[in-house]
Amino acid sequence: MMNNIVLVEAITVQNWTYILVGLTFALYIGIAIWSRANSTKDFYVAGGGVSPVANGMATAADWMSAASFIGMAGIISFAGYDGAVYLMGWTGGYVLLALLLAPYLRKFGKFTVPDFIGDRYYSKWARIVAVLCALLVSFTYVAGQMQGVGIVFSRFLEVDYNTGVIIGMFIVLFYAVLGGMKGITYTQVAQYCVLIFAFMVPAIFISIQMTGNPIPQLGFGSELNDGSGMFLLDKLDGLSNDLGFAEYTNGSKSMIDVFAITLALMVGTAGLPHVIVRFFTVKKVRDARKSAGIALLLIVILYSTAPAVAAFARTNLIETVSNKPYATVPAWFKKWETTGLIVFDDKNKDGHINYVADEQENELQVNADIMVLANPEIAKLPNWVIALVAAGGLAAALSTAAGLLLVISSAVSHDLIKKVFKPTISENGELIAARLSAVGAVCVAGYFGINPPDFVAAVVALAFGLAAASFFPAIILGVFSKRMNKEGAVAGMVAGILIMLFYIVKFKFGWLDENIPDKSEWWFGISPEGFGTVAMIVNFIVALTIMKLTKAPPEEIQNLVETIRIPSGAKDAVQH
Repeated sequence: MMNNIVLVEAITVQNWTYILVGLTFALYIGIAIWSRANSTKDFYVAGGGVSPVANGMATAADWMSAASFIGMAGIISFAGYDGAVYLMGWTGGYVLLALLLAPYLRKFGKFTVPDFIGDRYYSKWARIVAVLCALLVSFTYVAGQMQGVGIVFSRFLEVDYNTGVIIGMFIVLFYAVLGGMKGITYTQVAQYCVLIFAFMVPAIFISIQMTGNPIPQLGFGSELNDGSGMFLLDKLDGLSNDLGFAEYTNGSKSMIDVFAITLALMVGTAGLPHVIVRFFTVKKVRDARKSAGIALLLIVILYSTAPAVAAFARTNLIETVSNKPYATVPAWFKKWETTGLIVFDDKNKDGHINYVADEQENELQVNADIMVLANPEIAKLPNWVIALVAAGGLAAALSTAAGLLLVISSAVSHDLIKKVFKPTISENGELIAARLSAVGAVCVAGYFGINPPDFVAAVVALAFGLAAASFFPAIILGVFSKRMNKEGAVAGMVAGILIMLFYIVKFKFGWLDENIPDKSEWWFGISPEGFGTVAMIVNFIVALTIMKLTKAPPEEIQNLVETIRIPSGAKDAVQH
């Protein structure tokens, strides 16, 4: 027995990663082969016969991307209270989607969001604009996922970052192209199990280690078991103050920016095409409601744990490296240095790591995206736990990337080719077009993964802003306003997406200026991550104004909207 324990501990992190990642990849590929798509209905909506439990698990995996698994706790660990906007926005947004939109969209019964918009607004132009918006949202979102894949591979399999992205591209392409939504759905069920286990195991270990409490959510607010008599957050506030950082539990963002980011993430969630399409895969409206509720419970497990993981990681990082001799730093530090995600610059040449808030004196740069992945190493957990987190990060990134690739391929093959350019295309021809579109999409996704614009969670936040600016008003008005017509919807989407793109290009990339403009130049004091709220309001104003100036939709469209809103208990048999 003792020999077995010694043998397990002797296996290196890299070997454990090969074992666990290899096993999980074999599982995903096996599921894709078993559940391969043989029709367009299988490819787009898994045949429309997924059970509520399986769909709930798949939705949770689709929803909890690399931004949730890697990025959210990473941002909270550095931003503290300010990082909570991501937690509030994404959680609130899923509730909004589940309660307000999912059942109605399922009752409409189409394959994609552009499909809904094209038919509801009885216009090819509405469909084309919706396709372009879906592609923008999905490519922005998938860039964050491929970035997460590259980070995991570059550290734990010790390959070049770009090579890691390319490996991830081939894996996700295999099961997305072969299985379509059917293969993706059952793969995501397995990926949810992997990612939630990988997130919770180290969180429980570290919570016990630091506070003696096995429940991370309670350990987050517990007294440390180091004999100091201090609570975790009090200690973290003190450590932050000592280094010149703002107190961890105090926010520095303006109230309007906090509100704007939270709302942009919420309404952006309710407009995300890859999440909405999950509700088209169940048999009936009642199942859509059930799977939404199940997914919410499964999502809460990770989201309620993320703040604790962030606090554990930040505390351990500061205590491990701050003002320590560089010659004595642990092995994990130097391995992360090789990835370029930790950078030590000994400015005063004293051989010590001077980690402080003052940029002139600070000698350590830490990428927020490594915090969840490095946390088990910093806490000196067993090698198999460290490797498990790598497998979980890959599961989170690949599950969402697959869903996004399907949105991209279906937008091109179904909404453009089938519905606009070549209505007579055969089902087999459409399936081939969908698979070829997925190949093209993964190549573009890989490019953006190799050349990311920001941290994983920040990149994903921009995708939410684009979804808020374009889809949310069109969907909400399409369901709840019989009077909304094609002219209003198209004008609103175009206005919203253009002003959002302008703001991102100007304030995130600085392409319209010599340098990226300072925060003081933000409109209304709102960051690019929160500007989706302003763009959404512009969309609503333009759509409603144009609607008033143009004629009402045809009577059959108004009757269709009335039918969508019939409560499922009254006439659940309404299926299109």
